Amino acid sequence: MSNSNFTRRGLLKTSSLAGAGLAMPTIFTASSVAAYTNEPDGSGVTLGFNVPQTGPYAEEGKDELRAQELAVEHLNGEGDGGMLNTFSSKALQGGGILGNKVSFVTGDTQTKSDAARASAKSMIEKDGAIMINGGSSSGVAVAVQGLCQDAGVIFMAGLTHSNDTTGKDKKANGFRHFFNAYMSGAALAPVLKNAYGSDRRAYHLTADYTWGWTQQESMQAATESMGWETANNVLTPLATTDFSSYIAPVLNSGADVLVLNHYGGNMVNSLTSAIQFGLRDKQVNGKQFEIVVPLYSELMAAGAGENIKGVLGSMNWNWQLPDEGTKAFVKSFGEKYGRPPSNSAQTCYAQTLLYADAAMRAGSFNPCAIVEALEGFEFDGLGNGPTLYRAADHQCFKDVLVVKGAENPTNEYDTLEIVEVTPRAQVEYAPDHPMFAGGELGKCNPGA
Repeated sequence: MSNSNFTRRGLLKTSSLAGAGLAMPTIFTASSVAAYTNEPDGSGVTLGFNVPQTGPYAEEGKDELRAQELAVEHLNGEGDGGMLNTFSSKALQGGGILGNKVSFVTGDTQTKSDAARASAKSMIEKDGAIMINGGSSSGVAVAVQGLCQDAGVIFMAGLTHSNDTTGKDKKANGFRHFFNAYMSGAALAPVLKNAYGSDRRAYHLTADYTWGWTQQESMQAATESMGWETANNVLTPLATTDFSSYIAPVLNSGADVLVLNHYGGNMVNSLTSAIQFGLRDKQVNGKQFEIVVPLYSELMAAGAGENIKGVLGSMNWNWQLPDEGTKAFVKSFGEKYGRPPSNSAQTCYAQTLLYADAAMRAGSFNPCAIVEALEGFEFDGLGNGPTLYRAADHQCFKDVLVVKGAENPTNEYDTLEIVEVTPRAQVEYAPDHPMFAGGELGKCNPGA
């Protein structure tokens, strides 16, 4: 993308003439051009929050935006400070970022890659956003990450679970705090084996885009390694709302486990359809039929209601964790919004703080300085235990949760219970693992 696309506010260093309110010239010397895209002029810094406010993942997006707004308040010294008080790095003191008060602009990804790119592009070019954070779809994350790489800004991914985000589609300007599909499979497989045995036949329904593909691949590999067979894998369009035609064939497939590689409203609808067909009441191959939801969120669980009771899955984080970082975040979020945060909210909050902290430690907003500060960064206090941002692929490594639908929830937010905290070592993998091969991280792009 050419430099001429980024001649909006923040691109050019403010001179004394500009400070005096005089018109800037239309032709600049090399010394007056910013060193990087949307370089702040000292009057403030703008972050771009790009979340699905409409579409099948809208509930996740709304919660992400709540957390992002809370993060900005804490960065600016408002409220109780939340996780700034528990974060192992003490660079952030609530005085903005490098003396700049933080403001933000928002965009609606609509859970569509093209819409997400358009809104991110607008925030960068028109609003001077120096960092983009958010998203609740891996298709969106991959698209926006590529845009940010070309534009010369940092992308702090939100909820994106596809292996591809930090695999074949990884970029030097992009970072992911959320866990991925491989980690879900690695955490879930031993628990599934203990709960349901090693002699099982699984039928997969899979969202037909990058996340669904890699989630299904990861679950199949992990379950087959412990003895399960895969009866079938059927792809379902993301826009699907009625899954009855996909559920009916499961009954005659010989499968005794249904794996729903679906998320958000898709998972709620497919699980509801499976329950309506009576799958969990059936005996197949002499075994009780079971359903697995590899990737959970509190918002999905609330939407599915009683249908999730006893259904196993994995999560990046849960508000019921006992660590001090989680307690601080839940308190801040609960006091502001009257509800506990979802794991999508937590990851966007953490990513916003991690970006700001990296800028403070680097002493610069230059994307390449941010990259250097985040690569190999080890930290604690943000709710997931000791965590590493691996330099080789910009993937975070931390503990992973295995959860199941609560049998006796006390309220709408108490629908999931933690079965196991899977240690980080169990879900780690080499950077050149076959599921993550095919892409090059490349070099940081500072843009302007």
